[in-house]
Amino acid sequence: MIWNCFATTGPVCLVVSVSAMNSSVYQSILAEFGDLVQIKKQLISVISLCKERGLLHSAKASELAFALDPLPKDELPPTSPLTEEDAQDLDALTLAKSYFDLKEYDRAAYFLKGCRSQKAYFLYMYSRYLSGEKKKDDETVDSLGPLEKGQVRNEALRELRVELSKKHTAGELDGFTLYLYGVVLRKLDLPKEAVDVFVEGIHALPLHWGAWLELSNLVTNIEMLKSLSLPDCWIKDFFMAHMYTELQMIKEALQKYQNLIEAGFSKSTYIISQIAVAYHNIRDIDQALALFNELREQDPYRIDNMDTFSNLLYVKSMKPELSYLAHNLVEIDKGHRLQEDVTYASNYYSLRSQHEKAALYFQRALKLNPRCLGAWTLMGHEYMEMKNTSAAIQAYRHAIEVNKRDYRAWYGLGQTYEILKMPFYCLYYYRKAHQLRPNDSRMLVALGESYEKLSQQAEAKKCYWRAYSVGDVEKMALLKLAKLHEQLNESDDAAQCYMLYIQDIFSCGEQLEHAEVSTALRYLGQYYFKNKLYDEASLCAQRCCDYNDAREEGKALLRQISQVRDQIETPSADLFAPLSNNNTPVRRVSPLNLISFTP
Repeated sequence: MIWNCFATTGPVCLVVSVSAMNSSVYQSILAEFGDLVQIKKQLISVISLCKERGLLHSAKASELAFALDPLPKDELPPTSPLTEEDAQDLDALTLAKSYFDLKEYDRAAYFLKGCRSQKAYFLYMYSRYLSGEKKKDDETVDSLGPLEKGQVRNEALRELRVELSKKHTAGELDGFTLYLYGVVLRKLDLPKEAVDVFVEGIHALPLHWGAWLELSNLVTNIEMLKSLSLPDCWIKDFFMAHMYTELQMIKEALQKYQNLIEAGFSKSTYIISQIAVAYHNIRDIDQALALFNELREQDPYRIDNMDTFSNLLYVKSMKPELSYLAHNLVEIDKGHRLQEDVTYASNYYSLRSQHEKAALYFQRALKLNPRCLGAWTLMGHEYMEMKNTSAAIQAYRHAIEVNKRDYRAWYGLGQTYEILKMPFYCLYYYRKAHQLRPNDSRMLVALGESYEKLSQQAEAKKCYWRAYSVGDVEKMALLKLAKLHEQLNESDDAAQCYMLYIQDIFSCGEQLEHAEVSTALRYLGQYYFKNKLYDEASLCAQRCCDYNDAREEGKALLRQISQVRDQIETPSADLFAPLSNNNTPVRRVSPLNLISFTP
């Protein structure tokens, strides 16, 4: 059940039971959403308006409506009344809508030309827009790769902008046509103008979720989000939760979704999927997988967000589950959602290390939908595996064009230029990734490596220590920091970091594959020997003998200790005093704590 989804020991832990909440907070949540019956009526009404205009994805507000209790027959909202203009255009609109549903967009626009009603005018302009999109795809021959497809433009956009601009200036656009005007401006790479129009459209029609989603794609940071003048409507909470997830403010996002659950949307599969995506973003893979499995039980034929589920199965190397998911989703809908289906197949082939085949499937997905963000990013990863850096760079750049908040693409570009030995470019792209994921240790370690290559050791130290402080996912930050101190002949700092590194590795309960415990033990043994701490040096030397690559050095050090031990006896001491460098550890650690670790 969704009520159990926050019961986690991961980075974010929330309590959702009503009894655990402050009663005044709970009451304020209910007051904010008001009467759920009225919300249900509003959702039913806007669903009907979207369907009449062919906005099928916007009509997915029905998922929220389904999460609320059914209305009695006498409580159902009436259909929207017809104006005189609607009545005059009714026959033409009915005919055009049938052609529109058959994707005959030019034919639909032809019969709507000259109609005067707002509904007919929107469908007329929307048909022209979709006709241009369809022609753009048709003009791209099969031999043209997806890397070049993004260069083809919708030729109808400029004409649509001119006409909609005139209507906008005259104040003749309703909420739906304002939404379309914003889409046209965004497609023409006019983001500032598009944001203003989307905000205006949301004020005119607050419950049109499509406008909120389009606006979310243009919000780049929290400061911009706070500066927006948005209507005070209950659906704003859904938008803010979505934006917090996009901006990697996961704790705030989960709190928002908790409030929505408490307000009455506990049955919403949309909220379950968003919470699962949030946990995916903070790399709480087990919690995300549990939620996606629950989602599949409640909505077994769902396709939305299954690309994220596929990626989680890929990360966990769950080949049977990934294979089943890919085949199952293809069986569910082989035609209409083919771009998603081939993406799942690509993940499957990638997990089997068939990178050429995986890249081919991603190309097929992108021919069907050039704005498929996940396919661009993952195809870049496949080209990286094939050492095709130029193609990888193009794929990552296309991903950034689709969504500038895709930290994976920025990080991928940094890795690509690292292979090309261009550290200044690496630094730029890793900084971008770090801005999007400030508490992700992988971004900080990559930044530290770039600074180190550019001989900016002070900045590199800050990055490595920060990576350790936020929770080093790959357990590499302390090791790199220790080696950097070692190169700079800062022996006390290096010893402190190596000690913390050993403790960090063994605290995981199991040694990681990349762990260089023997490296740390070798250095500490020599360090203690030079400082005449023979007990600690002997302990490190004995531990070195447990590792093949350090066994001989450990034996040699034991012989050296044996030779001098009878001559000089040095008591053990608390070696690690606070260090002079502000960016390295200052806590005191007894070297003899090593005795508690069992490799």
